[in-house]
Amino acid sequence: MQARYLALQSRLAHNRFQRPLDLESSEVPGAVTGDIHAIVNSPFDTAGPALGTPADWCDILSLHLNTKGCRVSQAGPQTVLNVWIGTRYDQPLAEASQVDLAYRVIARSAGYLRVELHADAGPMGTRDYRITLEAIPLDTGQTFIHLEFSTAYGNVGRLAMQTYLATIGRNRVGFTVMGTQPDGQARHIGGMRGVVERNTMRYYLAIESFLGALPVPPLARFEKRIQAWFEASELYARQLHEMGQREYLEMKRRENTRRPAAPA
Repeated sequence: MQARYLALQSRLAHNRFQRPLDLESSEVPGAVTGDIHAIVNSPFDTAGPALGTPADWCDILSLHLNTKGCRVSQAGPQTVLNVWIGTRYDQPLAEASQVDLAYRVIARSAGYLRVELHADAGPMGTRDYRITLEAIPLDTGQTFIHLEFSTAYGNVGRLAMQTYLATIGRNRVGFTVMGTQPDGQARHIGGMRGVVERNTMRYYLAIESFLGALPVPPLARFEKRIQAWFEASELYARQLHEMGQREYLEMKRRENTRRPAAPA
């Protein structure tokens, strides 16, 4: 991580994101991955414990507009995040897809954290749904993080994604610039790489918004982070805009009042 941080100095300082962030994506037959390296304005002494706590990950994942609910449960010795993923609109849990993410802290020390969330089956027929987070402290009092989001898909998942990309996702793009359009505007990546770039960025902004709300009193944190997530996502409206601020905030407030109960 330290070597990667040093190698990315120029790209973190000079990029199109208006923050110290670098985003990449890759695609191989049947699988796609998004990678973000970024500096967050939270000391590792604060970020490390939060990012190494399952319940805090539920609060992080719940900021994504497609997350309808999240709870922490146990499957024997394994900690699991039961996450309900659905449409971008307000949706009952019963109509959303439940994804069970096994949660593991792979490594934790005074200078390094690695957390992995993995589900064999994801939404829309996908599989091997994985979120990996690494973090190290910086001498500046900030934290350098690496977020990787990946998913694989077989025939069912490919068909579902093709349907999405041909309908409501047909005009959606990612962040990677592939060239220039005839009108001189940037031509951005589409397809599955566009999908994974958008979702990786949404999860990153959720981490940043969650950490940014920790200094405020506990009762004010929920409002602080949903406001911060929406405002940050609107900086990239071409890729991430799905709904208005009022609609998003009201949806998240309703979802927060009907959190799924802990399993018996």
